[in-house]
Parts: sequence; C-alpha cells; structure tokens
Amino acid sequence: MQKLLTILGPTASGKTTLAAHVAAVTDAEIISGDSRQVYRRMDIGTGKDLDDYSIGEKQIPYHLIDICEPGTKYNLFEYQHDFLTAYEDINARGKNAILCGGTGLYIESVLKGYQLSPVPQNEELRKRLEGKSLDELTVMLEDLKQRTGSNMHNRSDVDTAQRAIRAIEIEEYNLVHPVPEREFPAIDSVIIGVDIDREARREKITRRLKDRLEHGMIEEVRALLDSGVPQEDLTYYGLEYKFVTEYVVGLISYEEMFMRLEIAIHQFAKRQMTWFRGMERRGFHIHWVNALLPMDEKVEIVTKIWNNSLS
Repeated sequence: MQKLLTILGPTASGKTTLAAHVAAVTDAEIISGDSRQVYRRMDIGTGKDLDDYSIGEKQIPYHLIDICEPGTKYNLFEYQHDFLTAYEDINARGKNAILCGGTGLYIESVLKGYQLSPVPQNEELRKRLEGKSLDELTVMLEDLKQRTGSNMHNRSDVDTAQRAIRAIEIEEYNLVHPVPEREFPAIDSVIIGVDIDREARREKITRRLKDRLEHGMIEEVRALLDSGVPQEDLTYYGLEYKFVTEYVVGLISYEEMFMRLEIAIHQFAKRQMTWFRGMERRGFHIHWVNALLPMDEKVEIVTKIWNNSLS
C-alpha cells in the first residue's frame, strides 16, 4: 500500500482546509478521523464544513462522513473496520489517501493498529453508574486504565458522563475478557500536525461559534429533537449538542449556553493538544506546521515532507 498522509490538529486549526488543498495537488482522497462527523443531519454542530472539500473546480472525495443515523452509537471498533475498507478501496484505485481529523483516539487506533473486539452493553453496570458525575466517572476510568494498561479513553474524547460510562464499560469488559487477536495491518503514515498558538485558537473558536449559532446550529438541534432523537442521546454527541440542547429545551438561557459552550470548546481544544503531545511520547513523529502560514506555503511544506518520505 502507498504511504498514508495524516493531518491532525485541534478544533479550529484549519486542518480540513489544509488536507483538501493538499489532496487537490496530490490526487488524494480524504478519510475523516472525526468521531462525530459520521452522523447524518448533524452538520453544523460537528463542524463538517463540507464546502472545504471544494477547491476551485475540484471536488475532493471524502469518506466516513454521513455514514450512520443520529441516535446510534458508532464506536471505535466500527471505525477501524470502516477506515480499513475505505483505505484499501482508495489504494486499489491507485489514489493517495489522507487521514484528517481531531479525534486522537480514532487516529491513533488505526495508525497503531489497536487490537479491538466489539463490547456489548452492560445494563447492570450502567444502572450502577447512573447519576454519577463526570468527575466521579473519570476517577473510576483512570483506575481501570491503570489495571488494564490502556492508552484509550483519554479526556479529549470522554467529555460527557455517557461517554465515560461507555469507556468504563469497555475497560471493564477488556479486564475480564482478553482481547482476541484480530488482523489489522500496520499503517505506515507521515503525520502532519497543524499548530495554532493559544490566542489565535481562542479567537478563532469564539468567532466560529458565534457564526455557527447565527447560521443554523440551534435550528439543527431543534430538527434533530423534532425527528425523535431523545434529548439524552443528543448530549452524547459532544459539547455543542449538549449545551444547545439544554438551551432549546429551556434549561439555560442563550447567554449561559454561549458562555459555557465557549469555555468547554476551549478546554476541549487544549485536551486535543494534550493527546497529540502524548502521541509523540508514545513514539509517533509529528511534523508540526504553523496554522497561520499562507495556504500555498503550508501545502508546499506538507507535500515536500510527504514526497520525501516516499523516496
């Protein structure tokens, strides 16, 4: 297989736009590395920005976006399977592949080849954990991870009580049931990190949040609720859906929703960077590129690094 290019970065770093511009000049297709963009009709809150995949007259093909329905619980095991299917298809057609996203766990799981098995729901465990706070669940999860030696389920991806309960469910299952050997090929990848300084990132997050709230995010949440997606399920899908849902159903004011969501996204971006730095400590070499450079300069740097890796 041809060498994969991975472009990762925190929210609002411009990684998708960069990946699309690189794809346009390298005849590549993009595989999403985002845990929420798999859901249909969840566009604004997940930051799909599908216009980013149009570069001039070129429409960049993308994969693993809009592949399942809201209300379902897509998981890491399914992502590995779907990634490999897309990656092998792209390679079979002689195209280059770019993995792009900000979900560190998803990205690392395919680059490192995590050996995973499907984990069933444990209703007894879920009832026992019901009502516990995210902080309490996080302490329980950390204890389990020490016992299993797991690198999975770090704070950047476990940002709600529901996600923490699912992570505990998986870690407890793996503690009792040894993970069976499963074929997953080593993925040879050049990794580019889009590095944006803290102040620029904060300014961009705030500006983007205002824009999304003014251009349909609230209506998107209302439509999902009206379509029958339960309120508690929507909060599972991350910060935007959690706080906007609370506003839509009348639990908090617009001002409180904006303030709490803005703070939470800033904290989330910080946790994403913590994960990526952790990947470096775990042996991944990441070439960091300044997000604020002109686009043509960034594309030139990335393509040069990628081409050099192939020689």
